[in-house]
Amino acid sequence: GLIVEIGRRALRVACAQASRWPGSIRMAVNVSPVQFELSDVAADIAAALSETGLDPARLDIEITEGIFVTNLAATIEKLEAIRRMGVGIALDDFGTGYSSLAYLGRLPIDKIKIDQSFVRRLPADREAQAIVATVMSLARVIDKAVIAEGMETAEQAGLLAATGCQT
Repeated sequence: GLIVEIGRRALRVACAQASRWPGSIRMAVNVSPVQFELSDVAADIAAALSETGLDPARLDIEITEGIFVTNLAATIEKLEAIRRMGVGIALDDFGTGYSSLAYLGRLPIDKIKIDQSFVRRLPADREAQAIVATVMSLARVIDKAVIAEGMETAEQAGLLAATGCQT
């Protein structure tokens, strides 16, 4: 159960730090599935924003597909409450967990993060190229931004930029 308190603390520290940065810089904070299930994450986010004065539009909460394993309706309700605050929501490590394309278009998320396990295999691995291109195509249709994690080379950056991915 310590993850709930650790998560709250991490959120407050991250928001405090981001509030001292130039206004164009956003902060992303991961929220664990356990923290999401056991606490009122929306209230924790609201408290951190209030305490630090951080503009909600400068914060992204990153979630993994694991949060959708339990009560989907309650999870969506929490995500919608977070979005109503003006906070962005990113689906982290997409494609590595409990992926369900049936839910993807209905989820109240703003961004999809392509997992580094695919990105690091670029550009040599044709399968990884196909997965990235497919995620980008799907994201365009359902109007979601895409971020790739684990990019390390100029060649990877070029390939990702060519697909329209925000690297």
